[in-house]
Amino acid sequence: MYLFQKIEEAVFKQNDARRTIGEFILANREKISGYSMEEIAGMTHTSKPTLVRFAKYFDYSGWKEFTYAFAHEVAQFDETNLDANFNLPFDKSADTLQIIENLADLSMQTIKETASLISLSDMDKSSDIINQANTTVIFGRSPNSYLGESFKRNLNTIYKRSLVTNADEAGLIANSLTNQDCAVIISYSGDNPETYPMKNVSILLKNKVPIISITGGGENYLRKYSTISLNIASRERLYSKIANFSTEESIRFILNVLYAKLFSLNYDENLQTKINDSRHLEGLRKTTFMDISEDL
Repeated sequence: MYLFQKIEEAVFKQNDARRTIGEFILANREKISGYSMEEIAGMTHTSKPTLVRFAKYFDYSGWKEFTYAFAHEVAQFDETNLDANFNLPFDKSADTLQIIENLADLSMQTIKETASLISLSDMDKSSDIINQANTTVIFGRSPNSYLGESFKRNLNTIYKRSLVTNADEAGLIANSLTNQDCAVIISYSGDNPETYPMKNVSILLKNKVPIISITGGGENYLRKYSTISLNIASRERLYSKIANFSTEESIRFILNVLYAKLFSLNYDENLQTKINDSRHLEGLRKTTFMDISEDL
């Protein structure tokens, strides 16, 4: 997770000075670097030692180091000048056309940013790992598991054995995997090692299973222990949003690119497989729309 997301999580979960300080920082994100510790302590009705403890809660040595990291992150996010509001893409006054246009803009900007975050070498390595794996198992909570189901189906269509696990059976399945298999773990935050799906990472590491993580930016538990990490566009807040519009669009695009790259490794064979299977399994499908009809 990025630092601003960790602060939001603290605001949501804590009921002490961390909430007060966190709320102030999130509400004044562009101004924080211009305030002194005394000013922030006064405006939050806390103290300088409390601010230092707040910084150390996020693993920074002191307040100065914390504010430097936060200001750098704010600058990194603001420099792209994206128009879409990723958390509240429309308000209660929006009509149908505005909702359509705003969500279309959000989707296009999310895909462009996700594409810019993809490392070509990491995508190549990820596709090679899946291509060589006996079984690819996808770990993720809902709604990530739904996106994983679509990816699983695509893999199965080119005869790459894949399955999506759930929280109840994940431990059993993880323990059955070997270094000849592959785990794809989808988690926006990538933290909380005691919860699913991160709690299965230790089992996968014990069995030397290659781990491809699809996770948000910044350091997190999942990224630390993954063989390869593919980056979700991480502009959404953890809680204060209408839906996971941008996150789901980003994950879907990553999985589609990963499947497309995998498909390209054996392009002619995979294409012929798809055509032959479609003829066999879908030969009875009919359409009156000539643009999509085919002679099978």
